[in-house]
Amino acid sequence: MKNVPTDPTEKRQQRQASLNRRAFLSGVGACLALPAFESLRTASRVLADGAPLASTATGAPLRMAYVYFPNGAHQLNWWPSGQDKAFELAKTMLPLAPVKNRIQVLGGLDHKESTAGPDGPGDHARASGTFLTGVRVRKTAGADIHAGPSIDQLTARQVGHLTRFSSLELTCDAVRKSGNCDSGYSCAYQYNLAWKSPTSPVAPEANPRQVFERLFGAGKPEERAASLERRKAQQRSILDFVLEDAADLENRLGQKDKPKLDQYLTSVREIEKRIQQAESFGGTPNPTIDAPNGIPAKFEEHIALMYDMLHIAFQTDSTRIATFLLANEGSNRAFPEIGIPEGHHSLSHHQGKQDMLDKIGQIDAFYMKQFARFLTKMEETKERDGNSLLQNSMIVYGCGNGDGNRHTHSNLPIIVAGGGGGTLTSGRYNRFGGKPMSNLLLSLADRMGVKDLARLGDSTGRIDGL
Repeated sequence: MKNVPTDPTEKRQQRQASLNRRAFLSGVGACLALPAFESLRTASRVLADGAPLASTATGAPLRMAYVYFPNGAHQLNWWPSGQDKAFELAKTMLPLAPVKNRIQVLGGLDHKESTAGPDGPGDHARASGTFLTGVRVRKTAGADIHAGPSIDQLTARQVGHLTRFSSLELTCDAVRKSGNCDSGYSCAYQYNLAWKSPTSPVAPEANPRQVFERLFGAGKPEERAASLERRKAQQRSILDFVLEDAADLENRLGQKDKPKLDQYLTSVREIEKRIQQAESFGGTPNPTIDAPNGIPAKFEEHIALMYDMLHIAFQTDSTRIATFLLANEGSNRAFPEIGIPEGHHSLSHHQGKQDMLDKIGQIDAFYMKQFARFLTKMEETKERDGNSLLQNSMIVYGCGNGDGNRHTHSNLPIIVAGGGGGTLTSGRYNRFGGKPMSNLLLSLADRMGVKDLARLGDSTGRIDGL
């Protein structure tokens, strides 16, 4: 027979513990089904004017992610026929058929700041550097890079405190912040989507194991809590050492060097804040799955694993904002797994040659297949409010190049997947007739509850009819 507490305080503690256990089980990767109890509903943060902050009308978390594929798209294979809800998917998008009613294909969005001007060639660097910032990036291969801030980081400033990690940055490519990658443009523009400030890109993580361990800890499920605590202790120890060393150094620096030290210390304190933020949420979700072994040899498996990391990060509410760079803009990766030994970038300059166009179409479909798998998994994951994870998300899939052969930056290939918690009308093909892509970025940030963001880059307003 169970011991029944008689003390009122003990009763309250026991009830709270039971609720905490149920809330924990509903968030882990095991996807245990629980009723949508009102008392377990995610706490919704509301702004002064009544708009929810990164939450849906039901109180469930609202997520936002940006996925980037390189080198433009095969135009004939990309754009649907028909319009609005009476549209048919073209060849590249056929893998999306099972989730057709959960996507919007958006035509007529431009990034004019990516087009060539007095700064000459460098369309690939400008395409990715402008994608989430809307600004014209500075042409330099030195340390004086200048872009952002990007919409994901502007959103994270206002909603990032709601989760253990304010944002998550992923890639299946190298991580680079310097060097000359495109006609005098820094590699920073092509290998980073997220920009905390105009001069500070946020480096993405390429190793799925590192992503998993950052989110949940290292080792087997029963070892992760202890490993996270050890890592936090090590990080705090390192930060204490750095701050002590910097304080000693400050007294010996000249006036010209002190601004550099201040910038460095600001970065250190941001790391310290992130650690404190993660700790403030108490217990960490502990998915009952093994961590990935590392970066797989096959590109397809690498992409699938990174999408899985994004899925589980959203499912456990570890973050509500993410970027995922599939490959750097201008990537010349070959695709032997689908019988294409030539490089992607080389093929994108097809000059109308049918055999090259066919291979570009195959590569586009390869990327789309992985995206479709991710969306299907998001749709199959149900939340406590009865909606799918996809319905409570906004996933932008696109590229800053339109036609890779001509390096165009108008009529960009863009898909918005998900229902935005009921704020987006999916299952249609929308054409906007030459509006800035930045207008779309602002419109999605609005739905996340972001306020006081009048403009982004070359924006002229918001997008109506989403």
